[in-house]
Amino acid sequence: MTRFKNNKLAYLTFFVLLTTVSSFAQQQKQTDSIKSKSNSLGPSSVAGQIEKNQRVESKLLKNYFDFKDNFETKSNFSYGVDYFSNFQVATASLGDNSAFSGVFRVYGNWNLIGKKSGNNGALVFKVENRHAYGNNIPGQSLGGEIGYIGLTSTTFSDVHWALTNFYWLQEFAQGKIKFALGQVDATDYFNVYALVDPWSDFSNLQFSTGVTIPAPNQGLGAVIQGRLTKNYYVMAGISDANGNPKEPLDGFDSFFKVAEYFTLAEFGWVKSYQERFTDNIHLSFWHVANRVALNIPSGWGLNFSYTRLFKEHWQPFLRAGYAKNGGALYEGSIEAGVGYKFSPKQNLVGIGLGWGN
Repeated sequence: MTRFKNNKLAYLTFFVLLTTVSSFAQQQKQTDSIKSKSNSLGPSSVAGQIEKNQRVESKLLKNYFDFKDNFETKSNFSYGVDYFSNFQVATASLGDNSAFSGVFRVYGNWNLIGKKSGNNGALVFKVENRHAYGNNIPGQSLGGEIGYIGLTSTTFSDVHWALTNFYWLQEFAQGKIKFALGQVDATDYFNVYALVDPWSDFSNLQFSTGVTIPAPNQGLGAVIQGRLTKNYYVMAGISDANGNPKEPLDGFDSFFKVAEYFTLAEFGWVKSYQERFTDNIHLSFWHVANRVALNIPSGWGLNFSYTRLFKEHWQPFLRAGYAKNGGALYEGSIEAGVGYKFSPKQNLVGIGLGWGN
């Protein structure tokens, strides 16, 4: 890892949700807001984001949420509109020592078929504008300025408008099998756990998808998940290794003609389907093809993840990864930490410690 003579590379991050006006917000009585009861592929997927926003309780916006609830009931269409702002400052740097940026998102889930049968088919979309403020650099660029090999903030870049999701999500066998096809984001479903969501949990790459996984940008791909039993599941997927959400139409040539793929597989244990993110142990495998234009060799890797929820508040985790080439930032990493939920519907604080080589 690169080091400066002055190695004070500590940084302070202020991760502020400026406004969230999302989805149809129901006053649900749930024991824990991290648990998932929807058909979401992961906590940071569109369905996962909408589900989190259903738990927002606001007297000020009650009429708005009631309208959203009625609209979803009549149309089977749920959506979210939100805005996030991120400010980070480092104690020492050879370049910029701060980053300030924001993200505007519009996303939705339209259940078009299968509601009566229980095998839902939905069109899922998400459009984003990721931008820096003024002359500031975005949070995703601060790591390089302070000599840190990694991303202190995974989602705050300066790509401006991008189509990050546009896919069909289909359920089979009463929801025991899920299949998604289209413009996908592998980080929505691969190697996920309860605190993987960079919008509401850890923003550092090491504690989200992982620094040993060279996950591609959003692009054409497919994933299938299946429940083998009540407690065991399997997953496999393929994505364009050269995905570019800024030019989604170019993805067809990239996927079918260039044909350089990121493939994945995962096998895991869950306490129950509703607790598949909070109580999860899994082993993941990935492989990425040789990317000729970028001069990045092919590679593969393994990841392990353990997380359990205790007493409805404590969410400890232990995760590790290994990579053999493929453009991964790290060859090996270990992460451990814990999140604490003050109440079932809001206020999460977390701490994590990580090592990487």
